[in-house]
Amino acid sequence: MVHHAMRGTPSAAALALTAVLALVPPAGAPPADRSGDLLGRSMVLDAAAGQGVSRAAGQRASTAAGATVSIDGTAYPDPLVLAGGEPVDSIKAWERQRRPELLAAFAEHVYGYSLPEPTDISFDDQQLSGAGDAGGRKVRITVTGPEGSASFTLRLFVPAAATPKGTFLLIDHRGSVGDDPGSSSGYAPVTTILDQGYAFAALEAEQVAPDDPGRYRSGVIDAFYPSDRELPEDAGRAISAWAWGASRAMDYLQTDPDIDPDRVAVIGHSRGGKAALWAGAQDTRFPVVISNNSGAAGAKLARRDETGESIAAITEAFPHWFPPTYQAYAGAADSLPVDQHELLALVAPGRVVVGSATADGNADPQGEFLSYLAAAPVYELYGLGDTGLSAQRWPPAEDEAFRGPGMSYHLRGGEHGLTAADWATYLQGELFSR
Repeated sequence: MVHHAMRGTPSAAALALTAVLALVPPAGAPPADRSGDLLGRSMVLDAAAGQGVSRAAGQRASTAAGATVSIDGTAYPDPLVLAGGEPVDSIKAWERQRRPELLAAFAEHVYGYSLPEPTDISFDDQQLSGAGDAGGRKVRITVTGPEGSASFTLRLFVPAAATPKGTFLLIDHRGSVGDDPGSSSGYAPVTTILDQGYAFAALEAEQVAPDDPGRYRSGVIDAFYPSDRELPEDAGRAISAWAWGASRAMDYLQTDPDIDPDRVAVIGHSRGGKAALWAGAQDTRFPVVISNNSGAAGAKLARRDETGESIAAITEAFPHWFPPTYQAYAGAADSLPVDQHELLALVAPGRVVVGSATADGNADPQGEFLSYLAAAPVYELYGLGDTGLSAQRWPPAEDEAFRGPGMSYHLRGGEHGLTAADWATYLQGELFSR
C-alpha cells in the first residue's frame, strides 16, 4: 500500500493570446515547423498554475459588452478579450487574467465549482492476476474530505515489451473495463492499445459519482459536503466530480514508475468527453485532452442550442450532471457568458483532440467542428494555430485524420460511439509530439 498526503499544485500551462478571432472560410498561413517538439504544458508564470476551480478561489467572471466574435454568422464570446473589455495581447495577460476569468466563468455558469483538493489521498495498488504479461494493476484510490472518506477504482495496464510511448486515461462512464485486458471492446480496446506500445488506464466513473440523480452524491461528493444538506447551487455535480476524479487518477500515475506523467492523455466519450474536457481545462498536467463525441456541454457550441441536444434537454434528462446555475440557461443559451470554443482553448498549448461522427446528430458534429476552429487563435499565440484541416469549411473529409502541431480532429462516418476506428486515429495520431 502506498500512502501519502496530497501534493501541492503542479505547474500549469503557458498560454498567450494575440489575435482577434476571425473565422470561417479562408485558412490562415501555416505556423513555424515545430514537429520535433514534445508536447508540454509547463507554465511561464507559475503564479497562475492550478488544478481546478473551487469556491476557495473566490473568483467571479462576466462577459464584457460587445466582446464577441462571429462564428458562422452568430456572435460568440471572444476568448481574447478580458471581462473588462481590454484585449489580451500577452502571455502575462492570459495567464494571470484571462485564463483565470474563463475557468471561473465555466465553474460559475456551467460545471459548478470543483471539489477542493482532498486533505489526504492514499493508493492501494494490487497486481491483477488475470492480466498476464500486461502488467495489470488495480488501484483503490481513497480520498479524505471534511465529511469523511471515499474510494474509487483505477485500472492500469502496461505493455510488457518496452517503456510505454504514452498513457491513455479513460474516464469510463460505462464501467466496461474489467480486470482482464483480453476482454477488449471497440470502446476500450485494451489489447490493441498495449500492442501499439501504449499504457491504458481506466477510471471507474460510477464509483466517483454514480450516474443517477438520486445517488450521484454517494461517491466522493458527500466526503466534502454534509450528506443531510442540499448542495450549494453552484457546486459541481457528476460531470465536475468525474473530472476531479481524473485528476486524482493523475495523482497516482505520477507515482507509478512505469508511467511517464508528462505523456498522459485524458480521454472520454460522450458524457465522459465532457468530463475529460473540463478535467484538461483545469488540470494542466494533462498534455493531451481527447473529446470523443462529447456534444452539448462538451465540444459543441452552446449557442447552437436548436441543433442537437439543447441545454434544456440535457439538464432535464440528466439533472445530476450540472448545477442549477447551468440549468438556468435552458432556452437562453445566448446569455451564457462563455461558450465551448473557450473551453477547448483552455487546453492550449496542450494538444486538444476532437473526434466527431457524421450521424451523431444529438452531439451536433458541425457545432463541434466550429468550436474546434474557433479555439485556434489561442493556439496561434504559440505558433500552434494550424488546425491541420485542409479547409475551414463544413463538412471536412470523412474518416481522415487532421493534425496540426497542437490540435487534432477527425470526423468518423457513422453514429455516436467510441469505436475501433476512433482508437486507430488516436493511436496513430502522434498525439504526444508536435
